[in-house]
Amino acid sequence: MMSSTALMMTISALVGYELADDKSLATLPLSTQFLGLMLTSIPASLIMGKIGRRMGFILGSLFGITGAVIAVLSILNHHYWWFVVSAFCIGVFNGFGTYYRFAAVDVVDEEIRAKAISYVMLGGVVAAFIGPNLTSLGQSIFTEEQFAGAFVFSIIFYSIVFLIMLIIKIPDDQIHEEKGESRSIKEIAKQPTFIVAIICGMLGYAGMSYLMTATPLAMKHHAHVLSDTSFVIQWHLLAMFAPSFFTGSVIRRFGTLNVMLAGVMLGVTCVVINLIGHSVWHFWVALIALGISWNFLFIGATSLLTGTYRLVEKAKAQAVNDFLVFSLVTVSSLSAGVFQYNYGWKVVNLATIPLFIILFVSLIWLKRIPKSKRVSL
Repeated sequence: MMSSTALMMTISALVGYELADDKSLATLPLSTQFLGLMLTSIPASLIMGKIGRRMGFILGSLFGITGAVIAVLSILNHHYWWFVVSAFCIGVFNGFGTYYRFAAVDVVDEEIRAKAISYVMLGGVVAAFIGPNLTSLGQSIFTEEQFAGAFVFSIIFYSIVFLIMLIIKIPDDQIHEEKGESRSIKEIAKQPTFIVAIICGMLGYAGMSYLMTATPLAMKHHAHVLSDTSFVIQWHLLAMFAPSFFTGSVIRRFGTLNVMLAGVMLGVTCVVINLIGHSVWHFWVALIALGISWNFLFIGATSLLTGTYRLVEKAKAQAVNDFLVFSLVTVSSLSAGVFQYNYGWKVVNLATIPLFIILFVSLIWLKRIPKSKRVSL
């Protein structure tokens, strides 16, 4: 999943820029991918609550295969809007795939949930090397089109997911088997920890997506070649997922909130570096800081969230979380193209400062609340 997502992060804005008549719509395909993810997040959770994780993941992989096939055809035929459709289908697949981390949480003891989430996220380390390089690997497939061949690999990857899910067995597969009293989502959402988990998940992911989506366009504007862009995005993805080797252990030692505060500081560091220079090395260091920032905030927010609901409530709590997170991610990724095209890289970065302020204030607020009052199970 993440290898193909890394591919989309690397080239979707460039493909959109090449195919679209209105260049300010260059990031619309990536935004549409997040839109598909957002609109699928609640149905995916509820569907898996009825038919099980495994069958849900199989259904999602079929959307991924379809989207990758449409992507190849749309690029070969220079059809921008069909590429947008392909991105939406890939987003639907990702809407199911985001629950891989929750599937891992379902089958481990409570004290190692953060580690389980981290281990699942380690797939992104491999994706960081594979995804951004698929463009160059795919050039020999369709020599007349620079980007089409890369999506042939996405077809293969999504097919592998489909085959794995045909044979895998997931213990306690169907969520609806859980019994007990279920609170309303309004009551769940009153918990301070739930509120902060949602805020940090939303703003941490949206801020990362916003800056990451604009980066290829900013590098193109500053005359950097595609290989440099791929290099920067590759290291960004590596920074997003490589810390997962130790994030769970660091959270257990220093506490979730302290690690998340470190993530906020790293996000601010990214913005500062982006504002002081435009060389490949400025983009490189900034996006490494941004990747680690996202890792600390996302794993931390997911870990916080899993402690705020009862077993019988997990389908709706997880669904609401992912719907809200990816709603804002969708808006932020589309805004990145508009802001970069119309206002430039400096404004793109300055616009993230309020997000990091809200993150910082939210985490400090939760730290000041006694632990006994943060969650009411």
